[in-house]
Amino acid sequence: MLAAQEVSKRYGSVVALDEVSIAVDAGGCLALVGESGAGKSTLLRCFNRLEDPDAGRILVGGADAREVDPIALRRRTGYVAQEGGLLPHWSVARNAALVPWLQGDPASAERAAEALALVGLEPERFGRRRPSELSGGQRQRVALARALAARPNVVLLDEPFGALDAITRGELREAFAELRARVAFTCVLVTHDLPEAIALATRIAVLRNGRVEQDATSFELLAHPATDYVTKLLVRAGVR
Repeated sequence: MLAAQEVSKRYGSVVALDEVSIAVDAGGCLALVGESGAGKSTLLRCFNRLEDPDAGRILVGGADAREVDPIALRRRTGYVAQEGGLLPHWSVARNAALVPWLQGDPASAERAAEALALVGLEPERFGRRRPSELSGGQRQRVALARALAARPNVVLLDEPFGALDAITRGELREAFAELRARVAFTCVLVTHDLPEAIALATRIAVLRNGRVEQDATSFELLAHPATDYVTKLLVRAGVR
């Protein structure tokens, strides 16, 4: 469903991605983990053309992303940013309906209501509220509902739970795992939290200085870390 083939990206003298190759099967969830500056968010943003690589190819559904209109690509790809990115002057229902509305779907309100219910927010109770009237966890649920409302095949999540307290973060992890059990979509999850990656992803890619140190299932990663850096990361996270 998604693939990066020898993708490189620079910002001036800074190398963000250095010949990264990786693939995500349909229905799978790939977690990108690593320290700040490893290239995780840059790679994620290449999949919906918020960034274009300097070299290499990004494939979405087998098609070269450079040959796809970026606006159309983004509208059919769910995207959840760390802070949610909700429009503060819009209601929860209108925020959730944004993408199907942009696509001209006459059932955008119904799509939004379905998505809000999927993420555990009753549309009748929360739909008329503004984001400022919600807790941080509720706002992230609305952001996830907005990403799902148009029923995308691909959802990209950039540190979606990172700004939340530990209890709320745990609740949202559980909600996301339950959601993936009910709704089929392919996802890429950026996180600094290795236990979170192990809990939510089918594969984990460890990035360091723009390169992939290891790409494996959580079992393979824990049992056979490929490099000293991966071993240190596992030990530091308390999972090995």
